[in-house]
Amino acid sequence: MIVQMENTTATKIEKKLNQLRDENGVVTLGRVLTLVVLAQAGHSEVAVEAANYASHEHPCRIIVHVAHSRTDETRLDAQLRVGGDAGASEVILLHGYGELAEPTETLVSALLLPDAPIVAWWPHDFPENPSTSSVGCIAHRRITDSSRAPAPFESLAQLSQQYRPGDTDLSWTRITNWRIQLAAVLDQVGPVKVREIVLEGSTVASSMVLLGVWLSSKLDAPATIITDDTRRGLDRVCLVTDDGSVQLHRPGRTVAVLSQPGQPDQQIAMPVRDLNACLAEELRRLDADEVYGEVITSGLASARITTRAVGEEAAEPSENTTVQGHDASASASAEGAGDE
Repeated sequence: MIVQMENTTATKIEKKLNQLRDENGVVTLGRVLTLVVLAQAGHSEVAVEAANYASHEHPCRIIVHVAHSRTDETRLDAQLRVGGDAGASEVILLHGYGELAEPTETLVSALLLPDAPIVAWWPHDFPENPSTSSVGCIAHRRITDSSRAPAPFESLAQLSQQYRPGDTDLSWTRITNWRIQLAAVLDQVGPVKVREIVLEGSTVASSMVLLGVWLSSKLDAPATIITDDTRRGLDRVCLVTDDGSVQLHRPGRTVAVLSQPGQPDQQIAMPVRDLNACLAEELRRLDADEVYGEVITSGLASARITTRAVGEEAAEPSENTTVQGHDASASASAEGAGDE
């Protein structure tokens, strides 16, 4: 069921939800959290689709604030989706105009589930400091997506400076499968010295940087990101050891090939993760992601990472080399941000 409300208030919206439940018997039991989505006009439906998908695993109330022009006359329009149109949740779309184009705690507080954790998600742009923003300061978890930001690497640096426990980034979530497989490979290989880490893909995406930082920090080795615009997303990670190279290569979108010295190639199921799967994973935990916290703060500041295009001569990184190539990455398209 979908109900439209024009020029309304949060109090009227809550009363309407209660009325719909009383009249139609629409009840969502066991809702475990409130997900507040802070979207931009024209992009909200993709976010709603992902939230609906995640709600089947995490029944919740979804509040989507869609920011429209701040120069328009101040008003709040709403759309309520309950029952079959809302997955395993209640969806409240708030279209804010004028002064209400800015999402605030005051605007959403009347719609929050009582005594339930709050998760704030910025699908695209996010505030300078998510944890101190009006909605972010009341959230237990704050989810950003630096891959979707206009300048991904500047966004990573910003997130590093403003990090607080409870923050996370979907660029980190997209590389979960890569981290799981590479950790398993290293356990299998045993105590061997990794001399260099090479990551290859289409463009330097923030997910690749985070993976390079994580590997560089854990293995105490320099990392190089090599780009080739004929490829799509991250597709190869190579660990150069004294015994030879260990490679994890995903040429397509579902299966990766593991190559190790002295062993036959091994195929591994490793499908590309879409937005739905990434959001569902992040909602499984409401505690701080300590590994991400280390990577985005101390790891990003100290990792030895260089970037170059395929065919360019490799540069020798110094002991204090940090992430390079920011200027070139600022104009990179985010179209392949989900292909890690």
